[in-house]
Amino acid sequence: MQFFKVKTVEETFALIDEMIPATQQTEVRELSEALHYILAEPVTAKENVPGFDRSTVDGYAVRAKDTYGSSESMPGFLNVAGEVKMGEVPDVKVGLGQAVYVPTGGMLPVGSDSVMMIEHCEDVEGLLNTYKQVAPGENVIRAGEDIREGEILLEKGVKLRAQELGALASLGITHVTVFRKIKAGYLSSGDEIVPYQTENLSVGQIRDINGLTIAGLASDWNVEVVYGGIVRDDYEEFSQKARELYEQVDCLIMSGGSSVGAKDYTTEVIESLGEPGVFVHGISIKPGKPTILAVADGKPVIGLPGHPASAMIIFKLFGERILKKLSGEHLVPKPGHIFAKITKNIPSSPGRSDYIRVRLEERDGEWWAEPIIGKSGLITTLVKSDGIVEISSEKEGVSQGEYVPVILSR
Repeated sequence: MQFFKVKTVEETFALIDEMIPATQQTEVRELSEALHYILAEPVTAKENVPGFDRSTVDGYAVRAKDTYGSSESMPGFLNVAGEVKMGEVPDVKVGLGQAVYVPTGGMLPVGSDSVMMIEHCEDVEGLLNTYKQVAPGENVIRAGEDIREGEILLEKGVKLRAQELGALASLGITHVTVFRKIKAGYLSSGDEIVPYQTENLSVGQIRDINGLTIAGLASDWNVEVVYGGIVRDDYEEFSQKARELYEQVDCLIMSGGSSVGAKDYTTEVIESLGEPGVFVHGISIKPGKPTILAVADGKPVIGLPGHPASAMIIFKLFGERILKKLSGEHLVPKPGHIFAKITKNIPSSPGRSDYIRVRLEERDGEWWAEPIIGKSGLITTLVKSDGIVEISSEKEGVSQGEYVPVILSR
């Protein structure tokens, strides 16, 4: 068995966008139980937020032109005509030369167009001394300024974070239509792999780290994970367990069998699950070249390298995109980055994208990326890292002090 034509990182992302279907199954959830779910339809505002002109500070509602020329050396004077109660419609108006006390969030009384902060004025027995002039609209939020009736507040495909839930709650929305939660199955393979709970290892045995790390990443993306256990390097057993797990889930993830070894049955097993089958077998990337991506009868299948560090990097880069696309989430073209200066020269081979684990340090107000040196199979390099630096395929490396994109891992 040979590798298919190796794909670039860019080609792989494009193929994921083309090949991975988005779920069409939806459900209605109560707002308090919709965190991290994906909206299945847009939400249109049915009212203004706020519903009235309100003050953003504790102060006095005034007509701005009545304060012009006010200063600490030459204050102006306004008559205090009353006050606004929180949660009530004001029963007082602001006329020429008048001011009305209003608390933060209180409704502006008729006649006023701005609010003077309490720190900039002084009420002396009903006479307000103004020590600063204000402009029309100052310290005021107008009705509909936050959310306007009839506008689309949230588009289909938006992930509901805490701030989106807050915006929906402000409109009195109690239920939302979302795509149902995706379920992924995970299966480890290899004669040398044993459960991580194994206390005493025999020579050559390795604890199953990937079963926890890959499931943990998927859970961070609001994906339910079904652990399928460990399968030996035997085609019949591998095929049977893969098929059983595949039937239960929306996406099948396997690690430990994606290279060209004599006992590598991963590609054959994947091809047996359904059409169209493998669309990526090998990516021009380090670490993680022997990666398999496939679609079997509408379900994505991911074959990860066995090395824990490589598996996590590949799953973060490509698995996250696959699962989010499957979940119905609107995706940006590539993973988000921050930029930091690299602390040392790093060589790279043209034609291959390299991903280097780094620790971020702040120096004189700037972020620096310190490469973490270690072989690709070392899980501790991931524990110590804050992200990975991307050296794109057209570059021959990066120089000390150069700004580099960093994909954050925490």
